[in-house]
Amino acid sequence: MPQRRPLMAGNWKMYKTRAQARELARMIVRGIDPAGAEVMIAPPFTALAAVREVIQGSPVKLGAQNLHPGREGAFTGEVSVPMLLDLGVDYVILGHSERRHILGEKDDFIRAKVLAALEAGPTPILCVGEKLEEREEGRTMEVVGGQLEQGLAGLEPDHPGALVIAYEPVWAIGTGRTATPQIAQEVHAGIRSWLAARFNKDLASGIRILYGGSVKGDNVKALMAEADIDGALVGGASLTAEGFLPIARFQL
Repeated sequence: MPQRRPLMAGNWKMYKTRAQARELARMIVRGIDPAGAEVMIAPPFTALAAVREVIQGSPVKLGAQNLHPGREGAFTGEVSVPMLLDLGVDYVILGHSERRHILGEKDDFIRAKVLAALEAGPTPILCVGEKLEEREEGRTMEVVGGQLEQGLAGLEPDHPGALVIAYEPVWAIGTGRTATPQIAQEVHAGIRSWLAARFNKDLASGIRILYGGSVKGDNVKALMAEADIDGALVGGASLTAEGFLPIARFQL
């Protein structure tokens, strides 16, 4: 089985002015372990250029929180792949539950974004996850599998090699509730099995699957001890160096 380097990704959502983003990025650059997990931070669009200046030459990768699948056009308020690449963006978060459930994004639109990113970069992080009632009904893998099927429809077996998946149970995002390591591992293993069946075992064993949902410094080690959890997509705890650095430099 290939070695999967952990990825710790900070999603700053709609927080941080340019000055605040620069300061937080400086603290993260100073505090990470270059030999440890890969680290990515995703500031708001307004701070991407400022953060890129701070992290230039460091191991920290730059992420964006969304993109539009078109290269250019009359899409007011949207940002394209070429624009993100021009800013030096390495990763892009797609299909986040807040965009699915608050902003109404559908699977076919998310799929178009994933395809656009896979074709030209940056590396897509496709988010999937179930709501509380879906979990209570025993439909977790039905929902997650459906999101994967729709989000990756039409891909050839070798196409998604650079893809990252993030499992984020909607009921655990920003609520303080966290899936136990055992619950998270069960879903992560299910996702990897789905990928093996849909593509092939080698590809499935190489794709990193992150966990997102109230990850903090005091639970990251237990989560990362599980075989199929390859990192974290961190929301609230990524907004301070004190919250994010213990996650970014975890040790098993």
